[in-house]
Amino acid sequence: MTVSPAVVAVIPARGGSKGVPAKNLATVGGVPLVARAVRALVTADRVDVVIVSTDSDDIAAAAAAAGAVVVRRPSELSGDTATSESAVLHALDETGLEPETVVLVQCTSPFIAPETVDAVVAKVRDDDYDVAFTAVRVHEFLWRVAGGTAAGVNHDPAYRPRRQDRDPEYRETGAVYAMRTAGFRAARHRFFGRVGLVEVPQADAIEIDTAADLDLATRLAVSRAVRGPVPVRALVTDFDGVHTDDRAILLQDGTEAVVVSRSDGAGVAALRAAGVPVMILSVEVNPVVAARARKLGVEVAHGVADKAERLLTWLDEHGLDPAEVAFVGNDLRDIGCMRLVGWPVAVADARPEVLAVARVVLESNGGAGAVREIADLILAAPLAQGSTRT
Repeated sequence: MTVSPAVVAVIPARGGSKGVPAKNLATVGGVPLVARAVRALVTADRVDVVIVSTDSDDIAAAAAAAGAVVVRRPSELSGDTATSESAVLHALDETGLEPETVVLVQCTSPFIAPETVDAVVAKVRDDDYDVAFTAVRVHEFLWRVAGGTAAGVNHDPAYRPRRQDRDPEYRETGAVYAMRTAGFRAARHRFFGRVGLVEVPQADAIEIDTAADLDLATRLAVSRAVRGPVPVRALVTDFDGVHTDDRAILLQDGTEAVVVSRSDGAGVAALRAAGVPVMILSVEVNPVVAARARKLGVEVAHGVADKAERLLTWLDEHGLDPAEVAFVGNDLRDIGCMRLVGWPVAVADARPEVLAVARVVLESNGGAGAVREIADLILAAPLAQGSTRT
């Protein structure tokens, strides 16, 4: 007899989205939104099973890669009018799981902390609430327009108390809801019985509904990125602006020279010794690129018009899963490659557009130890037990 887990989290993630096309696969900090949500739940201490309910093959693949169980949602539950509650109920029915607590998570909230998930679950399981949800404290004066006239909603316009003199109000973030499963099945809605809330910081409360929200989230992710081990099987880098500081020295005879870092060379040597394939991929036609690659003993493709296409070919030739590859870039022409791999990395002085799509932002500038830094992060990452780098 199978015992159901105590806490099951469900992420409804439809493939269709009108405001932001393919929204649930949009990347923030180099990671698709659905994968960010799954990772937060998998990391949380008080969630036993993570389910993604979707009608999309691409979302299903991203969710499974991040560690979720995938439930395929039927078309009648996938339209614009379908509720999140219906997706949760369907997921429980399809899996046959009947946990004491069910958690509903919206992956359009990109900054969900595992500890926040645990706090919401604790409100239900430890503090005797039927429902708990994430909310942010506000002290806003709200207005409504009716009949062409603006009227105060939560205040008397003739009385304007200071912020510190007003009782706080709370706005749902739309991120995390925990519910007693029996009560949820009876109510068929996320709010019933005794309701509690978990306050989260304003910085965690962004919800992506529009392209402007997505742009803001990608920019915020740069400052929130946490550097840590990078568990990949191969490294691909741009040349100018990564192995160099993006400057060239023009010699008397018209040839160009560049300055590189010995520290970067040592980092590449350490990767090669560990069996990690390294490739330099550049649009630059100058033979200095190939000369540096020979010195480092790594593969090179330069003078490449379509870097993304060449990267895919190289991955196929080596039998590499793009999700297990890092690409280090600095300029706009690197973004296509960065979007193809699981670990897009930017040097510290990269263009803002490149920083916005990076999963890891290095502390070092190009040509000043950036390659050594990513090499150290790769070598610090334990791979799956029994696996090899090559």
